[in-house]
Amino acid sequence: MCGRFVINMPSDLMAQLFDAVPANNLPPVPNFNVCPTTQVHVVSAGENARKLGAMRWGFIPHWYKTPTDGPLLINARSETIAEKPAFRAACRERRCILPISGFYEWFREGGEKQPWYIQRADRTPMALAGIWQSWGEDHAPTCAVVTTEATGPMAEIHHRVPVILEHSDWGKWLGEQGKGAALLMKSPADDVLQFHRVSKAVNSNRAAGSELIEPIASE
Repeated sequence: MCGRFVINMPSDLMAQLFDAVPANNLPPVPNFNVCPTTQVHVVSAGENARKLGAMRWGFIPHWYKTPTDGPLLINARSETIAEKPAFRAACRERRCILPISGFYEWFREGGEKQPWYIQRADRTPMALAGIWQSWGEDHAPTCAVVTTEATGPMAEIHHRVPVILEHSDWGKWLGEQGKGAALLMKSPADDVLQFHRVSKAVNSNRAAGSELIEPIASE
């Protein structure tokens, strides 16, 4: 699962990294506590170039009359994404990438949930596999993160993990390099991620600041 994440890379550097043309409505950064239903940075394929734009994190199927007509769809399970009516068309036609710096996950310890911060071991930005869907009269873009079963050390924190794309696979996921995107929906190798405990302050969606990702020994 992925329910909160961090973006601390400037938008212009993000556009450069993904070789994408940035929109003029990108969310402010840094943001150390990105929550569902907010606008997030998303890379998508275009006719002539990739685009870096803003999308609502929370996929809204086209049949919803309001954003709250059904459950909040911030994640899409890789095992069923091609079958679920809400996701199957987007999985085929509207895949995207969410550039982030890291994400939070919660592990139950002694009856309480302890937050952890997860990032790439090499400290480079993460590229999360996503799907998107326009919704409403104004065709507002919305998105969800693709998740899969966690393996290796990550499984000790949570049983789900976002699908994390390596640089060589970005084009395939975006549909720029033919078929084979389904093979990318797998757990990262054991040495890709590292994680540490962080303060329970992040439990509040109003919390902000880089101190949220600072490691702690215990609480």
